[in-house]
Amino acid sequence: MTQNSNIPLSEYPRPQLERKSYLSLNGIWEYAIRNTSDIPNNFDGDILVPFSPESPLSGVNKFLSPDDYLFYKKELNISKDIDNDKIILHFTAVDQIAEVFINDVLLIKHVGGFLPFEVDIKPYLNKDKNILVVRVKDYSDTSYYSRGKQKIKRGGIWYTAQSGIYLPVWLEGVSFDYIKDIKITPDIDNDEIIINPKTDSNSCVLEFFDKEIELIPNSDNHIKLDEYELWSPENPVLYNFKIRTKNDEVNSYFAMRKFSTILDENNIKRLALNNKPYFMKGLLDQGYYDKSMLTPRSDEDYIRDIKLAKAMGFNTLRKHIKIETLRWYHYCDKIGMIVWQDFVSGGEDYKFITISTPLVTKMHSDDRKYKKFSRANKVGREEAIIEFKGTINYLYSVPSIGLWTIFNEGWGQFDSKAIYEMCKDIDNTRIYDHASGWHDQGVSDTKSLHIYFARVKLPKAKHVKGRSIILSEAGGYSLITEGHVYSDKSFGYKMLKNKEELIENYKTFIDLDIVRHIPNGLSAFIYTQLSDVEDEVNGFITYDREVIKVDVDKIKGLNDLAKL
Repeated sequence: MTQNSNIPLSEYPRPQLERKSYLSLNGIWEYAIRNTSDIPNNFDGDILVPFSPESPLSGVNKFLSPDDYLFYKKELNISKDIDNDKIILHFTAVDQIAEVFINDVLLIKHVGGFLPFEVDIKPYLNKDKNILVVRVKDYSDTSYYSRGKQKIKRGGIWYTAQSGIYLPVWLEGVSFDYIKDIKITPDIDNDEIIINPKTDSNSCVLEFFDKEIELIPNSDNHIKLDEYELWSPENPVLYNFKIRTKNDEVNSYFAMRKFSTILDENNIKRLALNNKPYFMKGLLDQGYYDKSMLTPRSDEDYIRDIKLAKAMGFNTLRKHIKIETLRWYHYCDKIGMIVWQDFVSGGEDYKFITISTPLVTKMHSDDRKYKKFSRANKVGREEAIIEFKGTINYLYSVPSIGLWTIFNEGWGQFDSKAIYEMCKDIDNTRIYDHASGWHDQGVSDTKSLHIYFARVKLPKAKHVKGRSIILSEAGGYSLITEGHVYSDKSFGYKMLKNKEELIENYKTFIDLDIVRHIPNGLSAFIYTQLSDVEDEVNGFITYDREVIKVDVDKIKGLNDLAKL
């Protein structure tokens, strides 16, 4: 689907499950903020969806407190090309708790601000006028719900809390036998692609390379491939296909690739792509934008950032404590960028002594001590597990995702050994980092380090325990760009004076912290970071994306030195 220039983010939201019947609901809605849960008779004004009310682009610029309720209202016009057996209303993300009403009937309550949800609204529609209302409650960091980097008292590494709808809303008219999802698993070891169409239909057909293949619905169908090219950042080849039932048809794509860990010729455990050691060099990508916060202004925000990272010689982006729209992952697939995908953190108020002790003592605590890790609430732990499973299921078919990060720096960490084993059962096609930075429990595929204030030293073998060593955060060299800063309270790990100092410090980082350690086992690094975010000025590009702080070619030349 093409974009409607008058509606923000109106492209079809799911590139791997695209059908013709589609209506974007982004655009002008009514909004109200109240201190009671009663749906108001009168609303406060207009809001531009999908930008949250706290963001300038929404046109509202109002902060939702934990005591408030946020309401959205929109009249639905169901055209003939949308009307079908079912009319599915999709929300890509609503922060944090959303209740959806059609014509005063509550249809669904969804908890969690980072994953999509949907509901069939067809049985509740009138012939003429239909009113959609969404009621939102957002506790931000005052409760145990997932929140990522948001904080009511923002500053430093914590960012302005936002609420409500912040990613696309849309309608689809579908038949009873529609294709609900497609689970796609490439298997290069057996030269096949495994396709599992989720549908209530008794039969469906795969159209691929001018062939038609009968598929068994809701089952793994192993499709042998006579010849194909392997996907990599250097060769991001994608293969298009269609699946149809009697009354439905969707377009999709896959890539042939494999992520794993293997022993190299020196018996060192390495990250691997397509069964060969592959050095992953990446940037921390927070996915924040100066006028719209967690929401991109357009697809160009996505494309520009990915292409800039690649031009600088990076082959990996670590999507940090945030889940993007599927379109961002599509561009990583298409442009050629490996993704390390973080799960979103939650839990009660983090204890400074817990999350900072490993920096000084190098001691790692048992994460079954729930109170110590701000995870005393059992319901919160259960909801987190549901969201971890949901994250994997939502993004499973994305070719570019090579690594899952379960916990970061002890933020709401708990039971990571059991959770790692659970996740590996759901998806054994990716690499795992169970505890990025510290509070290592000795499991998963990687020994993960965060080092900002000292030269890198690799851990001893007894701590590595046969895993790949990754430097999952480092750097943080900071440069203020006058006229392009968020506030006068700039934050960074090492403040520099000019571009030349930034490049020189990055050169030292590559020479002493990366290249020197590759022969001894370092298998990847993530530099902090792609862009400035609010007070943080440690990006290679400013928060408004208007100034690139470094010479792109010089950074690429340095990154080219980091190789196996």
